[in-house]
Amino acid sequence: MARLDGNTAIVTGATSGIGRGIALGLAEAGATVAVNYPPFDGESDRAAAVVNDIEAGGGEAVALEGDVSDPESVEAMAEAFTAELGVPDVVVNNAGIVTQSPLAEMSVEMWDDVVDVDLRGVFLVTRAFLPGMLESGGGSVVNVASQLGIKGAEELVHYSAAKGGVIAFTRALAREVSPDVRVNAIAPGPVETELLGDLSEEWRAAKEAELPMGRLGEVSDVVPTAVFLASDDGAYYTGQTLSPDGGDAMH
Repeated sequence: MARLDGNTAIVTGATSGIGRGIALGLAEAGATVAVNYPPFDGESDRAAAVVNDIEAGGGEAVALEGDVSDPESVEAMAEAFTAELGVPDVVVNNAGIVTQSPLAEMSVEMWDDVVDVDLRGVFLVTRAFLPGMLESGGGSVVNVASQLGIKGAEELVHYSAAKGGVIAFTRALAREVSPDVRVNAIAPGPVETELLGDLSEEWRAAKEAELPMGRLGEVSDVVPTAVFLASDDGAYYTGQTLSPDGGDAMH
């Protein structure tokens, strides 16, 4: 199994779902993990619960508040991380939201909300940590995209566009900062998390029917890919998008 002993890592949106799973996986592999959470009611308690779970398993973790869509909040978060843990070895951009609407009925606010978190947030967080990583001469950025950034989906144009942007961001930045910093993406298929809660049952049923593997994914299907890309086991990977998606977007 890939190891990250002595590494420090930050995972954005790490209080639930894929982010929580990745935070636990990185900690299990030996990294000290900053569990990022947004400044919303109840999120600090959820972050504390993730920290407790990591510590109960013998790992080390801290909770770190920050709104990934807000430049000042991200800068403050980066400063707090650096003060406590130094320059990160691993940055996982996981924070994301999804809503559902036909484009003809979509408000500008709905479009902006999704793009601000899912794409702008990746830019802001990476920009905040990248100078230190380049100066230290190494590190790994792992961006959580989506298979919909490859194939698209009706009533999810804003989400598909944002996640497609994450994949393009990953490829471009990998060319810019290699070989010092590796930049890769994960494009999971639909995974059983709270993020699917706002999507209709009709959508879920149709998706299960079209997946070659015949089921929605689990968080445990995604975490090993993140740990692999973060670790030296993935040392020859950069600019890549790996897809634990049950065969949804074959490419």
